[in-house]
Amino acid sequence: MSPEPTSPDAALRAEVLRWLRCPVCGAGLDAHGRSLRCGAGHTFDLARQGHVQLTAAPLAHIGDSAAMVAARGRFLAAGHFDPLTSAVRDAAARAWPGGLVLDAGAGTGHHTCAVLDALPDAWGIAVDASKAAARIAARAHPRLAAVVADVWRTLPLADDSVGVLIDVFAPRNAAEFARVLRPVGALVIVTPAADHLAELITTLDLLRVDPEKPARLADAFGAGFRVASSRPYRWIMGIDHDGVGALVGMGPSAWHADADSLAARIATLPDPVSVTASVTVTVLRPRL
Repeated sequence: MSPEPTSPDAALRAEVLRWLRCPVCGAGLDAHGRSLRCGAGHTFDLARQGHVQLTAAPLAHIGDSAAMVAARGRFLAAGHFDPLTSAVRDAAARAWPGGLVLDAGAGTGHHTCAVLDALPDAWGIAVDASKAAARIAARAHPRLAAVVADVWRTLPLADDSVGVLIDVFAPRNAAEFARVLRPVGALVIVTPAADHLAELITTLDLLRVDPEKPARLADAFGAGFRVASSRPYRWIMGIDHDGVGALVGMGPSAWHADADSLAARIATLPDPVSVTASVTVTVLRPRL
């Protein structure tokens, strides 16, 4: 279990701050009251909730909405994805060589907290484009900092600063992941398998898993990484109707789902309904 929520400023102590970089010029950042500032004078204010936005330009997209983040919190709190969290925790803990734990597309930091619980000497950074998610991640763990940034752009982190990088159902920037990872570090990627949520996809008209996803992953990371391990995980979740609504509400289908139509479709399901969770956890190592 993760520690109790902490002061939002705690994780921006020297252990994390020394690895952050100015997104404008790439210089190191120092704390000045409620702001972070580089030597060139670029300044980034720490939000009241504890997160900081480190971007050189406005975000191209704002990430998950507050409603999506709230739905994710309800679903994860119910324990349906506990096997996934445990798999990520174990893979990351085995692979960690020191350095930061970075969660790219971290959401609320749920999985990162489990990893930090298993690594009492590690400090973490949750990076996400969603301010709503960052507000929660900033208070989720005393050794976790929350940064609002775009994973598709240059990450506001020093070269070779990350020991383990986690990416769970999130965007993947191979070049930046390779830059920030230590040569002895590891990248833990979770991808959905073809039968993930199979019982809901047709009935609820959800987005399907792209069958080309494994090939795209291999193409994107093949030049700079090697596969250290790849393991499938599959379990059955018993989810009540409220949980199904949260599951849909936290994912990409939430952007196009009509609320009334979705509620009517959910009402046709058994309560609870048995739903397959099926993912692959792949650990990649940088090619030396």
